[in-house]
Amino acid sequence: MKDYQNPAWCQGMKLRINYNNMMKSALLPDGFTREELTRLPLSAALAAMKAKRPALRWMDLPHNQEEIVQQIEKTAAWVREEAEAFVVLGIGGSALGPIAVHQALRHLNYNDLPKEKRGGPKLYVLDNVDPERMAALLDVIDIKKTVFNVITKSGSTSETMSQLLIAVDLLKKAVGEDISRHLIATTDKEKGNLIKIARQEHLTTFIVPDGVGGRFSELCPVGLVAAAVCGIDIRALLAGAAYMDELTQNEDPMSNPACVIGALQKVAMDRGMNIHVMMPYADSLKYISDWYAQLWAESLGKKFGTDGSILHAGQTPVKALGVTDQHSQVQLYTEGPFDKVVTFLTVDKYRTVTPIPEGYPDIPDVHFLSGHTHNELIAAEQAATAYALTKSGHVNYAITLPEVNPFTIGELLYLFEVATAFAGELLNIDAFDQPGVEEGKKATYALLGKPGFDEKRAELNARPAEDEAYIL
Repeated sequence: MKDYQNPAWCQGMKLRINYNNMMKSALLPDGFTREELTRLPLSAALAAMKAKRPALRWMDLPHNQEEIVQQIEKTAAWVREEAEAFVVLGIGGSALGPIAVHQALRHLNYNDLPKEKRGGPKLYVLDNVDPERMAALLDVIDIKKTVFNVITKSGSTSETMSQLLIAVDLLKKAVGEDISRHLIATTDKEKGNLIKIARQEHLTTFIVPDGVGGRFSELCPVGLVAAAVCGIDIRALLAGAAYMDELTQNEDPMSNPACVIGALQKVAMDRGMNIHVMMPYADSLKYISDWYAQLWAESLGKKFGTDGSILHAGQTPVKALGVTDQHSQVQLYTEGPFDKVVTFLTVDKYRTVTPIPEGYPDIPDVHFLSGHTHNELIAAEQAATAYALTKSGHVNYAITLPEVNPFTIGELLYLFEVATAFAGELLNIDAFDQPGVEEGKKATYALLGKPGFDEKRAELNARPAEDEAYIL
């Protein structure tokens, strides 16, 4: 029996949410009250999400992928056997999720390990089109021993498709016309150009299910393929998400972790706290903040409400890292404006213990550290930062992982996804579209001469001329 098949073990791995430092009892006189939270239409929001669930296919990902997982595991096995490098070509959710999960669950210097310790190929995620980025990648990989995974649901993402063109050209020059052992496609089952290319090139192909948008896609093949290739237990990842799914279906809003987070953030926004700082106290969780920033910003940053009213809703996500950013950002958070909510991600049990040796007994300001561990130090620093924020009247709360493992990361990802959707209901916006992103895409297509965008190109050409007075 796997650990995640044992209910008692799962209970021991349950995430904890401690929001005392958001409440009036800790932040007199400006903290939140329970009545303030429960006055929100929480039950109605829960009911709305339940009604929408059949269309929100990302909510079913923890439960309905057995056949797909088997296919991923089979593919991952041959990639690990044949490849020295595995390169993800993608942007947005197609890149941020794989990066976050890999950082969380693999060695922090994974690519620097010898192959026998890695147990899989080196991982590179090419999530930008800075021309130096591709050149730098090609300096460190052997194209003949590389497998690329190109990920775009639409099959038309310009950045990703440009990378694909480069990769295909290089591969065909290096290995010949049959590139099927060097390229994997992850895309829509019918729509878009990538599925056409995948069929033409006879590629191993994984499908992004309908109803699964990019920022909600880490728990489908978009994220699971790279995770499996690098030796992460994707079944445990999905099991953790499934466990959190049960918790977030609790019909008592104040016992439902996603409802509580959504309600806290809605009250915060109503009070003008339009910045949300995500501050993990673990290097393994560093890139969870990057993944979360897209999820929160792209889902909630909306001009229009679902009734057509103009809202300009949203809350700006900010990334920080404990303890690093105690020395760069926390001064602002403790003494600056009351426009922020700080969320700490903390860990009970790290995967290693680093003792601090005895030394310099004649220097008390150094010697007091002797006999402690880095584990104790980082925990004390987080508690001290939370105390300082609370003392100064700045709201904060903590989400604690008993340990960082595939199960708890699955819990965390799914919790944030449902909390985001719940916040969208409370804000009266559509959390699942991104019209602002689409406008930028259309302008890019027009500037590069893509057929069908003549009207947009004319619109761009009609922009006012730049005033030289404002160019230094």
